[in-house]
Amino acid sequence: MKKIVILTLLVCLLLVGCGGQAVQETLTPEENRLVVYTSHKEEVYRPIIREFEERTGIWVELVTGGSNELLEQLRAEQFDPQADVMFGGGVESLESYRDLFESVRCADCGQISPALREPEDAWTPFSALPVVLIYNPMLVDPAELTGWADLAKPEFFGEIAFAAPTKSASSFTAVATVWQGCGQELTAAIARNLAGQQLDSSGQVLTQVAGGEKLVGVTLEETALQRIAAGDNLALVYPKEGTSCVPDGTAVLLGAPHRDNALKFLDFTLSRAVQEMLGSRFYRRSVRQDIALSDTLPGMDDLILVDYDIPWAARSRSEILKAWSDAVKEGAQ
Repeated sequence: MKKIVILTLLVCLLLVGCGGQAVQETLTPEENRLVVYTSHKEEVYRPIIREFEERTGIWVELVTGGSNELLEQLRAEQFDPQADVMFGGGVESLESYRDLFESVRCADCGQISPALREPEDAWTPFSALPVVLIYNPMLVDPAELTGWADLAKPEFFGEIAFAAPTKSASSFTAVATVWQGCGQELTAAIARNLAGQQLDSSGQVLTQVAGGEKLVGVTLEETALQRIAAGDNLALVYPKEGTSCVPDGTAVLLGAPHRDNALKFLDFTLSRAVQEMLGSRFYRRSVRQDIALSDTLPGMDDLILVDYDIPWAARSRSEILKAWSDAVKEGAQ
């Protein structure tokens, strides 16, 4: 977990040579502060935070890390909250910690696609993220990887890049997607085919496949498309058995020290300006009904989707993770 301070250009100029973060914390009154825990990558959170600061004059302190790591930190701080907002993480992970969050109806909640909205607004969806398979086209024939079942083939034993679902929210979504769409047996077979090898972060999945360390991997659509656009040796596949399109989300902490600013930030994440940025800059899908899908993305009607049950995935989290871990251990023997 890493603590970062994003400063606007004006503040940076004021603080050059003056002690940086410590001076800023001293100069900024409490009513103009906000503490955000985020699992988003820097290329996603940085422009959003900067724009929010410039528009509102609110100074944002960021703590970054993996979704599960940050959620456990929030649990540890439950009776003495340090954070105001959790920004990022698959919503089934947020759902598992919903007792930490305040139910908040944001300004534009009425624009959220009904299928993506949490009925009690314990969390607010940010972007919709299909899970995809990736492979290195220099090393793998496209016909060899068409769906989830292919990941259980002997030829991919020990050749799958997969982040540990205990650390990566997107990996947990992938595991729950296979479980719900294809059954527990195939889920366990894929876990055994990892040969006991799991990665610490989802970002490593793309690096290992693009670099030829692994032949195939599992990641999110937006991450794969970004790396492909950057010229990496990657190709993606939407599994023929179906995939999920689960949103990540934003949640306001119960007892947030800077609640009013947290509500402003929540509204900002769902604003037209930010939601339009998702497709134009990040290869992500907006959760708003009134924003058209980017031309770079296939339409939802072109995807085969499993009937993904978010509350079930949240309730069954411990069971899913144990079964997965047991199967991974079997494959390592």
